This record gives sequence, structure tokens and C-alpha cells, in this order.
Amino acid sequence: MSKKLKYTLEFQIKCSPMILYEFLATPSGLGEWFADKVQQKENKFHFEWKGSVEEAEMIAAEENEYVVFKWDWMGKDEYFEFRIEKSPVTNETLLTVTDFADKNEISDQTLLWEAQIHDLKHRVGS
Repeated sequence: MSKKLKYTLEFQIKCSPMILYEFLATPSGLGEWFADKVQQKENKFHFEWKGSVEEAEMIAAEENEYVVFKWDWMGKDEYFEFRIEKSPVTNETLLTVTDFADKNEISDQTLLWEAQIHDLKHRVGS
């Protein structure tokens, strides 16, 4: 099994960190843009897309700052993270997505994240 590479993507989101956090850390928020349906039982999140279900554990979170998930199929040191920051220069809200992928899949994964974040921006009115 090849070692996956860590990559990060940064997006400007025109909304407060508090509103953005709700879309990143709650089943109702994630169900608006990330998956067709999201259910939570304790720290386990069940994401459904067109009948296919994936499970991830929320392994870390700090309100209005970051959320870290780990898919049940990910390697030991792999995760995906949403980090919220305010730009010190522009005072805009920045969302940084960190994920892992095989080298030859990073460009496809980047396109997928860009499409997902486009939906998120639409939902928050950004």
C-alpha cells in the first residue's frame, strides 16, 4: 500500500467563523453541502451519498476553529481537517482543508473539494 501525501487547500468564505463551524461540525450543516444525508452517534458520523455510506470519526474539534475527521478506511496517520481562521490582513474568514491522497489522485481530489466548497459557499451565502 502506497503512503498517501498530505495536501492543503485554502478558500475564502464570506461568513463568520461561528456560522461556518456549524456547517463543518454538525450533521445538519454537513448534510447541506458535504453529503446527501449525515447522521451522528457520539463521535461517529455516517455520511450517505446516493445510497453509499461511509463512516468517519470526529477525532478532534475546537468550536469555531477546527474539526478533524478520520474515515474508517484511512491509514493510521491520515485524516481530513477543516480549519477556520481570520485573515490578519483582510479580516476575511479562511477555510483550510487538509486531506490525504495518492500522488496521482491529488488533482482529482482537489477538483472534488473545490466543487464541495463551492456548494458550501452557496449554502452560507458567500
